[in-house]
Amino acid sequence: MDEQALLGLNPNADSDFRQRALAYFEQLKISPDAWQVCAEALAQKTYSDDHVKFFCFQVLEHQVKYKYSELSTAQQQLIRETLLSWLQAQMQNPQPEKTFIRNKAAQVFALLFVTEYLTKWPKFFFDILSVVDLNPRGVDLYLRILMAIDSELVDRDVVHTSEEARRNTLIKDTMREQCIPNLVESWYQILHNYQYTNSEVLCQCLEVVGAYVSWIDLSLIANDRFINMLLGHMSVEVLREEACDCLFEIVNKGMDPVDKMKLVESLCQVLQTAGFFSIDQEEDLDFVARFSKLVNGMGQSLIVSWTKLIKNGAVKNAQEALEAIETKVPLMLQLLVHEDDDISSNIIGFCYDYLHILKQLPVLSDQQKANVEAIMLAVMKKLTYDEEYNFENEGEDEAMFVEYRKQLKLLLDRLAQVSPELVLASVRRVFSATLQNWQTTRFMEVEVAVRLLYMLAEALPVSHGAHFSGDVSKASALQDMMRTLVTSGVSSYQHTSVTLEFFETVVRYEKFFTVEPQHIPCVLMAFLDHRGLWHSSAKVRSRTAYLFSRFVKSLNKQMNPYIEEILNRIQDLLALSPPENGYQSLLSSDDQLFIYETAGALIVNSEYPAENKQALMKDLLTPLMERFKVLLEKLMMAQDEERQASLADSLNHAVGFASRTSKAFSNKQTVKQCGCSQVYLDCLQTFLPALSCPLQKDVLRSGVRTFLHRMIICLEEEVLPFIPSASEHMLKDCEAKDLQEFIPLINQITAKFKMQVSPFLQQMFMPLLHAIFEVLLRPAEDNDQSAALEKQMLRRSYFAFLQTVTGSGMSEVIANQGAENVERVLVTVIQGAVDYPDPIAQKTCFIILSKLVELWGGKDGPVGFADFVYKHIVPACFLAPLKQTFDLADAQTVLALSECAVTLKTIHLKRGPECVQYLQQEYLPSLQVAPEIIQEFCQALQQPDAKVFKNYLKVFFQRAKP
Repeated sequence: MDEQALLGLNPNADSDFRQRALAYFEQLKISPDAWQVCAEALAQKTYSDDHVKFFCFQVLEHQVKYKYSELSTAQQQLIRETLLSWLQAQMQNPQPEKTFIRNKAAQVFALLFVTEYLTKWPKFFFDILSVVDLNPRGVDLYLRILMAIDSELVDRDVVHTSEEARRNTLIKDTMREQCIPNLVESWYQILHNYQYTNSEVLCQCLEVVGAYVSWIDLSLIANDRFINMLLGHMSVEVLREEACDCLFEIVNKGMDPVDKMKLVESLCQVLQTAGFFSIDQEEDLDFVARFSKLVNGMGQSLIVSWTKLIKNGAVKNAQEALEAIETKVPLMLQLLVHEDDDISSNIIGFCYDYLHILKQLPVLSDQQKANVEAIMLAVMKKLTYDEEYNFENEGEDEAMFVEYRKQLKLLLDRLAQVSPELVLASVRRVFSATLQNWQTTRFMEVEVAVRLLYMLAEALPVSHGAHFSGDVSKASALQDMMRTLVTSGVSSYQHTSVTLEFFETVVRYEKFFTVEPQHIPCVLMAFLDHRGLWHSSAKVRSRTAYLFSRFVKSLNKQMNPYIEEILNRIQDLLALSPPENGYQSLLSSDDQLFIYETAGALIVNSEYPAENKQALMKDLLTPLMERFKVLLEKLMMAQDEERQASLADSLNHAVGFASRTSKAFSNKQTVKQCGCSQVYLDCLQTFLPALSCPLQKDVLRSGVRTFLHRMIICLEEEVLPFIPSASEHMLKDCEAKDLQEFIPLINQITAKFKMQVSPFLQQMFMPLLHAIFEVLLRPAEDNDQSAALEKQMLRRSYFAFLQTVTGSGMSEVIANQGAENVERVLVTVIQGAVDYPDPIAQKTCFIILSKLVELWGGKDGPVGFADFVYKHIVPACFLAPLKQTFDLADAQTVLALSECAVTLKTIHLKRGPECVQYLQQEYLPSLQVAPEIIQEFCQALQQPDAKVFKNYLKVFFQRAKP
């Protein structure tokens, strides 16, 4: 072996050596006999370096995984012998191999096993066991091999082909028949022999039992001798976590509901007698977390049994199952309120399913009602933040608590389904007590009180947020709580979590303010001062900007008296952040978008006359336009690239803000009706010169293009005079991405204005196509994936453009381009349908072709088009589906075939018997199609029902493909 290259395997080697080692590995992978050198090195212990040993196993692994079938019988035998002799050597080694080497060896054994067990090596386990016997090192490797085999056969995370899945099923069936009882016996012996001497091996063995239980006969494990041994391990500190997991897997195994009930009950009896149910005495939280998972498994198993028994009508057994469930509830509640969230989280599944049972019962006993109440109290307690939660710098622990809170929310929702009155009363009690004394209460208790009110909105759902009408007792309870929330002064609480919860809740219950509008001013003030948009925390300011915009938009009818006041107060927040270093504005540009949207909504939805709206909109947008002009001049003169980028960003934000103000316009309140057309036309006039700026083209063009999209909707035909020069600038020296983004703009204009833009389209049609073809024809490296993808996306955009033009009834735009250009365009569509394996583009091409046939395919169509139909379009309808890349199992491809069928039907519709004659006498015979199939094809084509032909065409091509 190349000793120099092997030096690069050491993690501390420099990058040159590492590169060389990688190259050497690639070289060995393709070399036909390199694996033999590695096998020999392993068998004869040539190398002592761990990284070289690992490397040798990697080469063997590659050989077994990808090239095993290329080896002769003798070579395959050599690999088997090498692995067994390596295993034998491990028994005598003074020191065990490092864990990473043992795991890699186990993987290679497992790969060889799945490849050979069914054919050449049925005695695999017998051979392994005869080598390892009961030697602790051998047992360690045997157990690692078993885990690697389990992960090859049943690991859900590994994606298997259908062929591999079939093979794996066959292997498991064969193992169950031939060797599983022997393997189970070996596990029992290992657990028995090592129970006092080697806890590491015992833990591994328990893990193996837990893994295999899911797919072997459960009676081999769920029997007295095994269960008693496992229960014994539950009392041994170093074993009990693994024993717990193993029992969990046994309990989780699907089985007859009555048998499952007996198994769980007998387990519980022993565990309870042994004192495991006394959670509060246990200090080892890791164990309690595993135990909680086990109790959860037992509880959920009993619930599954109950559900099956109810379904089967076994009332007596179902009653027994319910009683068994009820006896576990006190333990479940203990675990649910445990101060450790992991322990509590592990039991939530049982708790949730238990509530689901209660929901189905016609009437609840007193004990069951008490259980529901206890769960409610537990949820309220556990929702509370602890002292350690870091609000300023949320890390992994905080993220886990947020996830845990989501689980608790699901429990609360389920509680509300069982007893909505209890949930409402409990929340009301906690909320009222807390808000009475919020000034002297800890933040986490205030936050959770407001949070519970917030959560009621989803726990007690109503349509369209109508919480304050309908059920009187519920509506008045919520109304009381909302009134308390907004009048208590709790919005001034000095903690971000309480502040945010306050704003989230007033926005969630915005309908309250239509019932009691007198509270709007105090909530608006909270939004508009140091509690909201001027808060010291950027996180609060940012979220409030979004919530404020929602609040104002949802209550637009109630906002009229406050509009001028709000616009004055938010003036400072509308300033375009100057791209000067070190200046920190209160809001990010993303947050400012919401403020601009709010300002736009206030103006448009106001009851002011049009001239007032126009004046206010002008006041809002003029500072943006003026700033834009100044910044654009600065950008033209900027030398430093970083400075150019920040100026371009600011310019882009200005355009984005102007665009966002227009979101408030609707069919009822158009730009024209509000008298705002001129302001937006001025904006267009101001922004369009940015298109001719040679610096930061991507950023500027993207912003202006988005603004144009908005203005086409808002200004309608008033925007048209600006389109030609904007298009001309956007087509100058552009890349694939520019064109891809420009085409939807042209499509939007074409679809919206149709004949109005026909002269413009005719003029820019060929320049646009030249720009597209120029980019598509640029040479690119064969392996440049991103360039290939860009071209594919551009091709799709190009065909989408042609589809829009033909679909908008504007085929004359193409027809007027001169015969040569028309032919060139048509040929590209044929190529798109046939040559490129992209079903999305192919579908579009067939839509274009059928549309053109519909428009031009009749007797009075353009000269030469009928010839084109027979020479090119008909063949395309056969050549495309016959390609190997045209995969009829793929949904997108089936859609493309469906459009291909429409094209053929349209040709038949337009050309009549002539088309059938051409297919019968010329085209299909040229493809060597049998006469009876030709007959069948032509009959299907002439069927009046298009669906019949679509279905037939799929079958036709399925038969035609080898």
